[in-house]
Amino acid sequence: MERVKIGCGSGLPVLMVVTLAVVLMAVLVPEVSATRWIVGGNMGWTTNVNYTVWAKDKHFYNGDWLFFVYDRNQMNVLEVNKTDYESCNSDHPLHNWTRGAGRDVVPLNVTRNYYLISGKGFCFGGMKLAVHVENPPPPPTAASLNENSASPSFNLRGQYVLPAVLAIGALWDAFVHFW
Repeated sequence: MERVKIGCGSGLPVLMVVTLAVVLMAVLVPEVSATRWIVGGNMGWTTNVNYTVWAKDKHFYNGDWLFFVYDRNQMNVLEVNKTDYESCNSDHPLHNWTRGAGRDVVPLNVTRNYYLISGKGFCFGGMKLAVHVENPPPPPTAASLNENSASPSFNLRGQYVLPAVLAIGALWDAFVHFW
């Protein structure tokens, strides 16, 4: 009876090509970063917090999110115009972001000013937030090499190191598995 050896080494070239394609995609895809801001930090969306101070040193970019954590039985998240923001008027909101769970997300997907308040009188207790959303800054340009420098400096960013390590691990696993 003749034995046929199946699969030994036959899938290795295909696996290597797939691994190489995945690594190339991971390295060549530009780094995209959006931030989910927990409004008020560990205090959340509540009274007696100065949200102007909280937002003061932060940059909000197109694609970020504001995450509101609050008591769903008492408070809400309303988007209003600037005049209603300044007067804490919640009678005519532009958008009601309240979904009922007390864990609501406001996507910052347009470059503009956002004015958010809590109705039911809580705005007067400080529950109001104004943020200016801007386009993300352009990616940093490559640093020029200083001619006086004795040795060039290499910038190994995580977007290159991690995919390389994963590729080496995958290739090693394929080698051990099919050997």
